[in-house]
Amino acid sequence: MTPPLAILNCSQLVTLAGAARPRVGAEMRELSVINEGAMLVREGRIAAVGARTDIEPLITNEYEIVDAKNRLVLPGFVDAHTHPMFAGTRADEFEKRASGLSYQQIAATGGGIRSTVRKTRAASEEELVAAGKRYAEWFLRCGTTTVEAKSGYGLTLEDELKMLRALRRLNDETLLEYVPTFLGAHAFPEEMSRDDYVALIINEMLPRVAADKLAEYCDAFFEPGYFDRAQTRRIMHAARNHGFKIRLHADQLTRAGGAELAAELGAVTADHLEQTDAAGIAALKAANVQPVLLPASVLLIGSSHYPNARAMIEAGLAVVLATDFNPGSSPTPSMLLVLTLASTQMKMTPAEAMTAATINAAYSLNRGHEMGSLETGKRANFVIHDCDDWRALAYFAGIEHPVAVYSRGRLAVQRDNNN
Repeated sequence: MTPPLAILNCSQLVTLAGAARPRVGAEMRELSVINEGAMLVREGRIAAVGARTDIEPLITNEYEIVDAKNRLVLPGFVDAHTHPMFAGTRADEFEKRASGLSYQQIAATGGGIRSTVRKTRAASEEELVAAGKRYAEWFLRCGTTTVEAKSGYGLTLEDELKMLRALRRLNDETLLEYVPTFLGAHAFPEEMSRDDYVALIINEMLPRVAADKLAEYCDAFFEPGYFDRAQTRRIMHAARNHGFKIRLHADQLTRAGGAELAAELGAVTADHLEQTDAAGIAALKAANVQPVLLPASVLLIGSSHYPNARAMIEAGLAVVLATDFNPGSSPTPSMLLVLTLASTQMKMTPAEAMTAATINAAYSLNRGHEMGSLETGKRANFVIHDCDDWRALAYFAGIEHPVAVYSRGRLAVQRDNNN
């Protein structure tokens, strides 16, 4: 059993405490920071949070002291859009993009998603788990304690099930928490017609994934050349009938009305939104859909067309930030990089970005009551960062700030032997 912990000597304890719902508008700038704060953890949950002078009298001999050494402590990041289950890499495509080819041009010649599909199909479940454990260490090292994790590189019934089973094992065998999403509608396989594949998703994949309880959400890549409006509607209506909640890749490469479709379908989130305009933002607001913005994927495909985060926040949307970690368009697990991009490229204030990467992300995964803030009763997912001001996380770009990462009160990463 994990001993109770007393986290002391925090320069700032960034709690994100507040209303029990996603934060919008000016609320996104309110981080509820406790200077010289302290926290108690018992049985993997937060037992008390407050000023050091209030917490220290509650400490008994049973507590293990965690000395933050006048450093920053904040919740573990919640990365609400990742594709962490794949085999191989696409480093060759990275080189091609640097030579001038676009993401779309590479995909049209057999690269892109289909390249990873071929490698992932060839990998065993054990091989996928081994690769996934490596990526889990990367996420944790960057201060992320929870990820939404998609399938979508199998595109057959057995390979999609293989991916989702591997994700379930990773949830049990690592200290990173995975929220599984079925993304069979990621691309079309080369060996069958599009109509036949949509039928396979609806008639075989969704029923089996639901029966085996392998995913909470269903997602689709709604984009010209991938899944069209009619196909996406059919898949999502079937998914809802099987009890899945809906997420949607929307308006990434073109302005195809993805935001409006996400609103029509009652999706929990609409993700990417690089091309979304004022009408799309209004539709998301009317349907209470959370936007999940992925600036690292814009940067890493060499684009400069970032989503209009400022307009979304001003419209009252509960914006979320995520990495889009995947082997093609966004090979980074770093929410710290995402924070920097949010402020420098999307003009989000550092506080808005922090909210979007923690409590708003947790609510987008139906876990806001359990994580995303440091409040009594929630899971003790917290990180000690090697700085004394929370604004330094995005300001010092490219730095791996965490020196200690805790998941449910258990030490997952330690870089400071004196902690």
